[in-house]
Amino acid sequence: MPAIVLVGAQWGDEGKGKATDLMGSDVHYVVKFNGGNNAGHTIVIDGEKYALHLLPSGILTPTCTPVIGNGVVIDLEVLFREIDDLEARGVSTEKLVVSANAHVITPYNRTLDKVGERFLGSRKIGTTGRGIGPTYADKMSRNGIRVQDLFDPHILEQKVEAALAFKNQVLTKIYNRRAITVQEVMDELLPYAERLAPMVTDTTLLLEQALNEGRNVLLEAGQATLLDVDHGTYPYVTSSSATAGGACTGSGIPPTRVSRVIAVLKAYTTRVGEGPFPTELFDDDGEFLRKTGAEYGTTTGRPRRCGWMDVVIGRYATRINGVTDFVVTKLDVLTGLEKVPICVAYDVDGVRHDEMPVNQSDFHHAKPIYEEMDGWWEDITGVRTFEDLPANAQAYILRVEELIGARVSAIGVGPGRDAIIARHPLLD
Repeated sequence: MPAIVLVGAQWGDEGKGKATDLMGSDVHYVVKFNGGNNAGHTIVIDGEKYALHLLPSGILTPTCTPVIGNGVVIDLEVLFREIDDLEARGVSTEKLVVSANAHVITPYNRTLDKVGERFLGSRKIGTTGRGIGPTYADKMSRNGIRVQDLFDPHILEQKVEAALAFKNQVLTKIYNRRAITVQEVMDELLPYAERLAPMVTDTTLLLEQALNEGRNVLLEAGQATLLDVDHGTYPYVTSSSATAGGACTGSGIPPTRVSRVIAVLKAYTTRVGEGPFPTELFDDDGEFLRKTGAEYGTTTGRPRRCGWMDVVIGRYATRINGVTDFVVTKLDVLTGLEKVPICVAYDVDGVRHDEMPVNQSDFHHAKPIYEEMDGWWEDITGVRTFEDLPANAQAYILRVEELIGARVSAIGVGPGRDAIIARHPLLD
């Protein structure tokens, strides 16, 4: 069976869990392939809200095996707190599998993230301060700590000692912070080893076997296309590969096994943290979207910056990821607006750009060129077929579909798990 990739098409928080839910029991494995606890999914089931940060959204589907892939960085305290919270609410986590090659966030990673961001001042990136970036930096510098290292205390101690030989110089001499001892790090990490051990395996082999047995494997991105470290709005990005290419490196599944790429696109646009945002609204419309859409970060609680739909970045997401299907979420939030603008191009110093400007400075100066669609007033949260949507809501979706260059296969019309319209099947 082929694998399916699920990515965010904007700056995150698009509602990727909605797409996972739509495939439901037909998906046998859901793999988180990048990121850490710096992002999250909010899923509503029977009125119950679940906020997931490290765990794949498939953890809420009893028939599914959730997998944390090798491309993820793991804060062990957060992982087990999240597991304990779900277990306390009656959700089984016994099927969870963790890659032995996933990297572990250490105390010095978190400390360096926080003091480094403060040191940047007005040039800050807008990180969550959870140690994600420094952990990926250690990975690329080949001095990171992996999950498998926890099961050999001698090796772990050697690696921590080597890492701190340099990092303590930075902490004490540049940031004027106290040094972190090897024992502090060991005392935090080692107590998790025994509980973690039964979950750990060679996930690349596990997923290969699953595909060969005819199982459906969904590769689920954290973050989103415009936060990808290579293809996002650098440097205001995350530290991992959040696009379809990252699904292969972060899971160990080769690209020849991927048959479909599903991208999730919010019916408007939001962003958390610093960085350019051409359609951002600073008026009553922006506040309307924030309040009506409950646009506050799942992980941080920070209010999200809000703006109109931007199909320039939608087209970009289609191209970068090879999108075959879009899921448009939160269409219901737009109900009650007289006009619903769509950004179809940018004006950069008098020059029209129909595609993403290649230069960072051009994107910073981009002004949106809008096409206005008529709004609708009818409540659509109970609608389950495309034909039952108000005519103007249908026209909005069809125009977006035309502009982004890939079909809209599903539409979210409310926060509930079942509040979705399926136009085309997401699984073959």
